[in-house]
Amino acid sequence: MVVVSGNVLIVKKDMTSPLVHEKIWFEKFRYDEAERQYFEKLSKMDGIAALATNVNVELVNRLNSLEKSNTELNSLVKDLQAVIKQLDSRVKVLETNSNKPSHTTTVAPAPTQEKTVDDNDDGVDLFGSDSEEESEEAKKIKEQRLAEYAAKKSKKPALIAKSNIILDVKPWDDETDMKLLEAEVRKISMDGLLWGASKLVPLAYGIHKLQISCVVEDDKVSVDVLQEAIEAIEDYVQSVDIAAFNKV
Repeated sequence: MVVVSGNVLIVKKDMTSPLVHEKIWFEKFRYDEAERQYFEKLSKMDGIAALATNVNVELVNRLNSLEKSNTELNSLVKDLQAVIKQLDSRVKVLETNSNKPSHTTTVAPAPTQEKTVDDNDDGVDLFGSDSEEESEEAKKIKEQRLAEYAAKKSKKPALIAKSNIILDVKPWDDETDMKLLEAEVRKISMDGLLWGASKLVPLAYGIHKLQISCVVEDDKVSVDVLQEAIEAIEDYVQSVDIAAFNKV
């Protein structure tokens, strides 16, 4: 005989049979699913616990590192404070010594043996020569030395004052031939004038200016005269400015 009781199927058999009451579990799959979910949750919890442990270890390491750095900084600050105290003490000692009056003795200069003439000596030279021959010989030596000095000075070359000048030569427009402009400028020749390097410097709208250097002797070349000579090249030159002026 079969009897259904809730979710359990009871099969009643012969009372003499060893299986008097046999139970069949129809919803075992639900309990298996619940068990699987339970163990999955345990696994997730273990992962979270492990992650939390790693985070805690990292935080502890960082705290230890910060504590170590703080200890080192405190030690460094103490060393600096000790050095500052030593410097302060030395400065105070130096200031005290500088305020003390210095005990210096003034030594009178030794008298030089110069030929002096007293008003009461009537022009008598007390350190003069003993004879006329010695005076004549000293006079000759003095004249000879003066002559040698004059000859040596005359052979020394005189210092020539020179100046290094950089000129900005501006053309009329962008159609001006800058090579011809530079050639015309270099044609200017003066005693004491030496032309140097040059380059083209852009201004605006395709117009370039000629920047040229020269060395002049100040006594021979006037800067104003040189500017007038360049501006006289009216076919190419609009104006001339001094960009730099240095003594050599």
